[in-house]
Amino acid sequence: MDRSVHLFLLNALAVAGLACASAASAESADGVGVTADNPQVVDPRVERRDINVAGIDTENFEAGAYIGTISIEDFGSDVVFGARLAYHFSEDLFAEINIATAEAGKTSYEDLSGSAQLLTDSERKFTSYDLSLGWNILPGEVFFGGHRAMPSSFYLTAGAGSTRFGGDDNFTVALGAGMRLLVTDWLAGHLTVRDLAFDSDLLGKSKQTHNLQVNLGVTAFF
Repeated sequence: MDRSVHLFLLNALAVAGLACASAASAESADGVGVTADNPQVVDPRVERRDINVAGIDTENFEAGAYIGTISIEDFGSDVVFGARLAYHFSEDLFAEINIATAEAGKTSYEDLSGSAQLLTDSERKFTSYDLSLGWNILPGEVFFGGHRAMPSSFYLTAGAGSTRFGGDDNFTVALGAGMRLLVTDWLAGHLTVRDLAFDSDLLGKSKQTHNLQVNLGVTAFF
């Protein structure tokens, strides 16, 4: 065989050996063979970053107080004060007890007559309590600016209880809706709307009355 052919074959083998060594070195360094047919598109070496894990408490009890306004049918509107105790069975379901008190105003008849009083001062006290079941139907977050978000949920409640008004105890159906905003890992703010419905005959005719409450409250988890 011609000497030039021997030299050509030896050079070809040397080049092939260098190429294999380079490919093996790239695989051992990065774990991926980088060639013209398989270019490295994404760097597999990802930098670690610090993550702040949410510190939301896992306690199931929630208690607090609220203040708002109540429209007592036929007796005007007044300030209402109340307290709330809730137990959360899961992320979606909870039960709550509400106790509230207010002072009823005068009817239009009393205002026009000047001296006629349908109720005594003690009978004008409006006191209600009820046990309700609640359902968190729209959990989410409320954003404040671009760097702060607070967990929130929209919920519905339904229950029953009793209302002391006009010297009588009345069976009451309580329906409500509200929004809970978790301010810290243990403190929450509430905006609620509730309707307390019961039958009343204080004006001489029995009818179902609807007494609408709008409240702002604060609760704590424990």
